[in-house]
Amino acid sequence: MSSPVSYPHGILQPGGYGGSDSRSSSTSSSFVRPELESSESEEAELVSVSWNQDSSCFAAGTSHGFRIYNCEPFKETFRRDLKNGGFKIVEMLFRSNILALVGGGPNSQYPSTKVLIWDDHQSRCISEFSFRSEIRAVKLRRDRIVVVLEHKVYVYSFVDLRLLLQIETHANPRGLCCLSHHSDASVLACPGLHRGEIRVEHFGLNMVQTINAHDANIACMTLTLDGLLLATASTKGTLIRIFNTMDGTRLQEVRRGVDRADIYSIALSPNVQWLAVSSDKGTVHIFSLRVRVVGEDSHSIENAPLLTQRTYSNSLQGLVSPATGTNPGSSLSFMRGVLPKYFSSEWSCAQFHVSEVTQFFAAFGSHNTVAITGMDGSFYRCSFDPVNGGEMVQLEYIRFLKTENCSR
Repeated sequence: MSSPVSYPHGILQPGGYGGSDSRSSSTSSSFVRPELESSESEEAELVSVSWNQDSSCFAAGTSHGFRIYNCEPFKETFRRDLKNGGFKIVEMLFRSNILALVGGGPNSQYPSTKVLIWDDHQSRCISEFSFRSEIRAVKLRRDRIVVVLEHKVYVYSFVDLRLLLQIETHANPRGLCCLSHHSDASVLACPGLHRGEIRVEHFGLNMVQTINAHDANIACMTLTLDGLLLATASTKGTLIRIFNTMDGTRLQEVRRGVDRADIYSIALSPNVQWLAVSSDKGTVHIFSLRVRVVGEDSHSIENAPLLTQRTYSNSLQGLVSPATGTNPGSSLSFMRGVLPKYFSSEWSCAQFHVSEVTQFFAAFGSHNTVAITGMDGSFYRCSFDPVNGGEMVQLEYIRFLKTENCSR
């Protein structure tokens, strides 16, 4: 089993751009130091796209470095073009100057077995983690660095970079792992030891919950901001399930479609009223969630409502609204229990169609809007009607990076 072969040095204190609170002790001479080059290089190829923790911006890993884009209003915030190739993973820490980078893409000289912690304010690498096998994902929150390998998850402290936990997992080539982002609720979800199983770590409660989510392998998952709810899909790609992470109870199930599909992304709105799903079928679906929330619609993590005032309670009371959601169901749903399960399914209430030949990743914006980024270098912003649903309205389309790369 792979394990770290070298450990980082120094202390990280994430701060905002232009701040002076990011610091580290002297770095090892073995550190990879990405060197900046002029922006007049040949056209970069898109290698990856990923949202930051509140989906207010996203990072694009390219064959020559990385770029950061703001969503509302859309603009390129900054870019870094490097001499030694690009990155397959660019993980932001909200809007701070700290990013986690993993090499990948055409002609990259940065290894896919090493995480570089990059301080963009200082324009240098301030720490690194090395492993014996390929890194599948990196996840950040203000107090944790999580590195995902195919069969293992490593959890580090962001303050002193100590290894806090190692988790053995079922084969995880997609690098599935998600974190909560409320400061008072530290939750991690990752594949368990068996097919279709998810392990949930409640760090604050020193509690582990195992959820048997699907019969097939897990394809995608996401947590609410406070980590109380978990949404999952399997490699079959027809159903999305929502679970209470405290006791593993399934709270709701919605149907994307009948045919198999590769689920690219699942997103939960900050107010926990909506769920968005994108797949290789070329449709972004919006579903209504039957979850009681406290607070008004908000797009910021600091103001996002908690699900209930008893966030850490094993009781399901207060989690599921007695009112039925607005998702349409089959006209034969009254025969539930007699006809096959398909006829009692909840279907999406709103949809938006994109290309089927590339990957798209959806996230919620403000005021009933959805942002969608594609591996073809496209960005969409569209709105949905929370009452009547139907086809979403395209508000914006931008080609943020010209590329012929349409790999899936």
